[in-house]
Amino acid sequence: MGALEREVLGRLWSAGDALTPAEVAAAMVSPPAYTTVMTILTRLWHKGIVDRRPRGRAYAYRPLLSEGEYAARQMRASFEAASDREEALSHFVGALTKREERALRRVIAELDR
Repeated sequence: MGALEREVLGRLWSAGDALTPAEVAAAMVSPPAYTTVMTILTRLWHKGIVDRRPRGRAYAYRPLLSEGEYAARQMRASFEAASDREEALSHFVGALTKREERALRRVIAELDR
């Protein structure tokens, strides 16, 4: 996913409600052209990441996944693409901060219960 797609999706997550392309562009610091925002939203819709509903003459878009769910999906896809999953997992866990490591341990402990 490109930087613009990430920024558009971030605006949708922070909005808490469905947004039209014009509303997304207005929320961006340096918005690209309206048609660019519309194209990005359409691509996210085709990928099944956002849903859209008619609002006036435009569509209003909302994310189908929370930011955490989306991140987990991306992590899972990267993990599945690795030929040596144990090595990939080792590098991932080795790069965690102490705080992230504690959070991971809590999640694993909760799953073990």
